[in-house]
Amino acid sequence: MTQNVPSIAHPARWPAMSGSDQRPGIRPRPTLGRRLDIAARRAFPVTCTIVLMLLTELPFGFAAQTALLPALTFGCVWFWSVYRPTAMPPPLVFLTGLLLDLLGYLPLGVGVLTLLCIHGAAVRWRRFLVQQGFAMTWLAFVPVAMLASALSWGLTALLGFRLIPAGPAAFQATLAAALYPALAIPLARAHRSVADPERA
Repeated sequence: MTQNVPSIAHPARWPAMSGSDQRPGIRPRPTLGRRLDIAARRAFPVTCTIVLMLLTELPFGFAAQTALLPALTFGCVWFWSVYRPTAMPPPLVFLTGLLLDLLGYLPLGVGVLTLLCIHGAAVRWRRFLVQQGFAMTWLAFVPVAMLASALSWGLTALLGFRLIPAGPAAFQATLAAALYPALAIPLARAHRSVADPERA
């Protein structure tokens, strides 16, 4: 079966399966170097997400920096869960959420549950979203980011036994939705290059 190469202008139109999974036949055993290359490409999504999370902790000095960590994390988990779910499985999402809790000084479990909900929504809708354009994927992410921020806010207030202002959570959701296009463009390029095991 011939695999159609998706247009760069429509990064959401990527196939759900890799080309090698669709071509029958006997293939030679890959060399150690190629196996390491494939492993690195498969690890790229979660590695990239963690690196971006750590970068948000650098002292940039602007007021909205605290909202940058969850905003970028939400976007990364959504993107990779839609377009490369095998590289962002629930155990890795769990560990990413745990890191979000530690870096964001959240009660343990808040980031974990929030990211698992984002991952679950992305996996549930991915068959529809991969057939649509980028705009639909972005529009689907907007309510997910809002609900994830509300969930994070509610759990933080519940586990902290105190009422906290809802303004930061609303700003966090807005920032996540606004940053998603700028985040998705380089991730889309990586999806088709350095994160693609077929190019190993």
